[in-house]
Amino acid sequence: MTVSKILVVDDEFRIRQIIRKYAEFEGYEVEEAVDGMQAISVCRQKKFDLIIMDVMMPELDGFSACREIRKFCDTPIIMLSARGEEYDKIHGFELGSDDYVVKPFSPKELMMRVGAVIKRAGKSEEAAKKDVFTYKGLEVDFSARTVSIDGKRVEMTPKEYDLFFYMVRNKGLALTRESLISEVWGYDFFGDERTLDTHIKLLRKSLGEYSKCIVTLRGVGYRFETV
Repeated sequence: MTVSKILVVDDEFRIRQIIRKYAEFEGYEVEEAVDGMQAISVCRQKKFDLIIMDVMMPELDGFSACREIRKFCDTPIIMLSARGEEYDKIHGFELGSDDYVVKPFSPKELMMRVGAVIKRAGKSEEAAKKDVFTYKGLEVDFSARTVSIDGKRVEMTPKEYDLFFYMVRNKGLALTRESLISEVWGYDFFGDERTLDTHIKLLRKSLGEYSKCIVTLRGVGYRFETV
């Protein structure tokens, strides 16, 4: 059985040790970096299954490091931060992070999120199908993981792609908030329930004129429809 490799990036030794302790207990192989610059360097040399990245660090902060890492690899990233404002979470998701955990956090909950993100990433690779969905000028290529509008590529974060692809594949169906969180994030949701709404907001922004295809079902969830 292949052991998943995790890179823990945090300038606080205590935090790195706590995460290492719980991660190794869960069977993960752990490597550490003390700041964003070192994280980028390590990621250029080695391949990881997941990165846990603190936001506030010397030399180079987590947001900047995430932006640079996304230029050359799509390894799932979980951001850690003492700041839980919606703006910070949106910024992290826009840069391509897959999850956002606010300090202080429960190590056990973090490990559940780690397992879910790694599992989801593996399923995404295996489940890719060679088919394309089109609606007027909107084209969704599931195998290539691309979305285009009028022939122009739409840039989305990894989680936006996951969410949008799931909604398109279930076109016309009422998708509850619980089912979207379970299928896209892959775990029983903890913490701020606005995470899904934040991603829907980002997704609508990315889709421009086709944002109207994502319909809000008050008290239920959302539905992707073509009218």
